[in-house]
Amino acid sequence: MTDPTDETLRAVRTAFFRLARENPGLTEIDHKIMRAFEQLMLGRPEITDGRTSAVNICAEAGVSRASYYRSPVATVIKEILSSPEARRPESDELRQEVARLKQSEREVRREKANEIRELRATVAAYANQIQVLALRNAELETDTQRLQAQLDRGREGLIKQLRRSEEPAST
Repeated sequence: MTDPTDETLRAVRTAFFRLARENPGLTEIDHKIMRAFEQLMLGRPEITDGRTSAVNICAEAGVSRASYYRSPVATVIKEILSSPEARRPESDELRQEVARLKQSEREVRREKANEIRELRATVAAYANQIQVLALRNAELETDTQRLQAQLDRGREGLIKQLRRSEEPAST
């Protein structure tokens, strides 16, 4: 199995050899840019934080951004970075992973906030229903007491035995 660093270096150098073959008049600035890009792709920055950006390539090469963008190397670098098989330095991959995790965390927080909002609305609806039922229960208790009082008043002086359900009714 080959080392991803070797594959990256091979892909970068192949692209740069093709560029040198197609453009025999590459300047010293172009060669500085190529060396700086190789250093960044290998994860060995000397000056910058290691990201493979135009600013960092220029800083590592010691050239201006205008010189970088005028150079034919910039086009090749853009092609290398846009190819799906290009392996970026570990620091770039870690930054991308951090960005992906932060986005995922934001989504989870948003979902959690929505869920909490829905649960609070449900609790409020249940609280309203409980209040309605408590009022209705109090109303029924009052009605029961009133009916019990009427029944007690109607029974004064009257004693009547209720038949038991096991005994047949007497006629």
